[in-house]
This record gives sequence, C-alpha cells and structure tokens, in this order.
Amino acid sequence: QVQLVESGGGLVQAGGSLRLSCAASGRTFSNYAMGWFRQAPGREREFVSRITWSLSTYYADSVKGRFTISRDYAKNTVYLQMNSLKPEDTAVYYCAADRRRITIGPVTSPPDYDYWGQGTQVTVSS
Repeated sequence: QVQLVESGGGLVQAGGSLRLSCAASGRTFSNYAMGWFRQAPGREREFVSRITWSLSTYYADSVKGRFTISRDYAKNTVYLQMNSLKPEDTAVYYCAADRRRITIGPVTSPPDYDYWGQGTQVTVSS
C-alpha cells in the first residue's frame, strides 16, 4: 500500500509561515498527482492545492498567492509552503495521492484521490 506521512504543522501567529511536508513510500510516487486538502471542525474537507506528474499546479482561490505547492522526486516528498497565514487557515491539513498519471485541469473532489495521510494540525492565532 502507498503510505503518506505529513509533517510540519504547528501553531503560528497571523502573518507567519509554515512549510508542510508529505513523505510518500514506494517507487510509484513519481506517477501520481498529489494534493493538499484541509478540514476544520464542523466543515467539509476542502481542496487547497494540487501538483501533477508534469508539475502543473492548481490552487483554491482562498490560498492563491499565499501558498505554493512543490515536489521533490528524489526525496519522494511533496511540500506546501504557506505564507501570510490567516486565522481562517486553521485546520487539519491532509496530503493525498491521485494514481492517475494524466488528468485535465484541477481535481478538487476528495473522492478522486486514492490515498491519504493522517493529517497535521495547523493553527493560526490572531
């Protein structure tokens, strides 16, 4: 099975930055599109960002210009650099993998992803 492990969450003040990491197991990582989602208490899991096999990137409007997704194939790791954090960004952040190598446009629905990490808490204080 594919295993995803997130790290890098924590408590920061508004305006601060965090970098989340998602380490993937196995040699199949290179063929997967990867996404970040977040979920706050009482809310549905929402799309944050996506990066494809060919390094196309997509962002939710709420984070565009503040967050940057990237991947390092050599390290089997996906990153989410989060800058200018706001209290509204507070949530559990999840890394997810989409096994499809070829997709068109953003894929924003959680059921379209096949594997998930355990999540890492991000809390932004005022």
